[in-house]
Amino acid sequence: MSADTRIPRPHSTTQSVLWLGISAVCWALLYWANGRVWTALILRPSADQAGRLQQAIHFFFYDSGKVLLLLFATVFAIGLVRTTLNPEAVREYLLDKPLWLSLLLAVLLGAITPFCSCSSIPLFIGFVAAGVPLAVTLAFLLASPLVNEVAVVMLAQSFGWPITVAYVASGLGMAMLIGAILSRFDLDDQVKDFIRSTPTSRLHATQHRPTLAERIDASIEETKEIVGRIWKWVLLGVGAGALIHGWIPADFISTYAGSNSPLAVLLVVALGVPLYSNAAGVIPIAEALWSKGMATGTVLSFMMATVALSIPEFVLLKQVLKNRLLGIYAAAVSVAIIIIGVSFNMIFH
Repeated sequence: MSADTRIPRPHSTTQSVLWLGISAVCWALLYWANGRVWTALILRPSADQAGRLQQAIHFFFYDSGKVLLLLFATVFAIGLVRTTLNPEAVREYLLDKPLWLSLLLAVLLGAITPFCSCSSIPLFIGFVAAGVPLAVTLAFLLASPLVNEVAVVMLAQSFGWPITVAYVASGLGMAMLIGAILSRFDLDDQVKDFIRSTPTSRLHATQHRPTLAERIDASIEETKEIVGRIWKWVLLGVGAGALIHGWIPADFISTYAGSNSPLAVLLVVALGVPLYSNAAGVIPIAEALWSKGMATGTVLSFMMATVALSIPEFVLLKQVLKNRLLGIYAAAVSVAIIIIGVSFNMIFH
């Protein structure tokens, strides 16, 4: 059976608009049902009484569904946009803007998207494929899991506004600075080839104005191609996250990374890499560590490392970025987080 038989394709403009509307409604219903279904099936009768195994199983199914749904939607939507916008035109438009403005817009977009590190990757893929400069997309990728509205409110309630403002400013500033540094290097060849050689790119090469039906057809093929390449890595990455989700040894960390330890910041950054949580999830742990006397900068470094340097994220990024850029990105983020932690320990001492 052909792919066209499995996925009905529209042929006229009216059919195309109707197809898009029905697809959007179906996607929204699936996204809405994803968390509720898995909670009802796995965490009943009470999520508060669920054991670690139940929570890990729930995390795997819920996060896998969420990331895959976001991957389908963002790759398709950005593919549809790309059939209208020439990637080279997008690149030239952004290159005409000051670098600081492009980076600022990227980190602000990251701040208002409430995604964890894995959920941000579908948007990252779409931006790279659309011709957005790589340094700008990496700034978005870093800012998105670090800062969001929920995390800001929780931080303010737990630590007060001065520390919250310092966390947000340093997180967004770090994303912009790393983006600015990476923009000085020619790293475009460090993205896997399939990201830029897709059906929507080939549609541009035909040199004719595509119909809406042709644009939808190319976007479907692009979604199948990209998702088909990385879906198993999504499951592997989320599976790794499920095994360690919520396992943050607060007593161990407070003992060996307390206020008297000169290597505290280095230790919490190293510990943050195998751990996995979003910003809202790690804040209660950070508050507990802070209440036990851990220095402010060390606490903030632990939060940043946990949400921005995780094994699941790098499992997924490995399918998109080549090893050299992946290593540069990880090293730059690690060094920046350590500098922030040490600096804040001196300021808030």
